[in-house]
Amino acid sequence: MGVERLRAFLRRHRWIALDTSIFIYHLEANPKYLAYTDPIFSWLERSGSRAITSTITMTELLVLPYREGDEQRANDFYGLLSTYPNLDWIAPNLEIAELAARIRALHRLRTPDALQAATAAHSQATGLITNDGVFERVEGFQTLVLDELL
Repeated sequence: MGVERLRAFLRRHRWIALDTSIFIYHLEANPKYLAYTDPIFSWLERSGSRAITSTITMTELLVLPYREGDEQRANDFYGLLSTYPNLDWIAPNLEIAELAARIRALHRLRTPDALQAATAAHSQATGLITNDGVFERVEGFQTLVLDELL
C-alpha cells in the first residue's frame, strides 16, 4: 500500500526534491526503506523525470566515509551521484540563503534542513521526498515522509 502511495506521488510530480536521507537509505541498501527508494531511483532514471537536491546533500553523504577513513567509498558515492541521470545538484546562492533564513526563522528548522527546503522552493519543485516531518511545515511544495508510508 505504501509503495503505491509513493508511486502516485511520483506520478503527480515531474519535478521533485530529494532530502539526504533518501540517498543514504538507497546507498546503504537499508532493508526498512529499500522498497521505497528503489522506485524513486527507477523513476529518476526515466526520461521526463527530474529531481533536485542541494549540494548540502553531498556534504552530508560524504561525512561518514571520510570519518571512517574510507576514501574509496567517498569517491564511489561522489562519482555515482554527481553523474546520476535527471538529478540536478543546486548550490546555495544568495537568494537560496535568504529564503533559507526566512524558512528557518518561520518554521524553526535546522540550517541544513532550511537550505534543503529553500532549494526545493527556489527550484520550483512541487514535491519533496524525505523522512523528516519538519518539512511538512514548509509551504510551497508537497512533502512525502517515508515513515508515513510504512
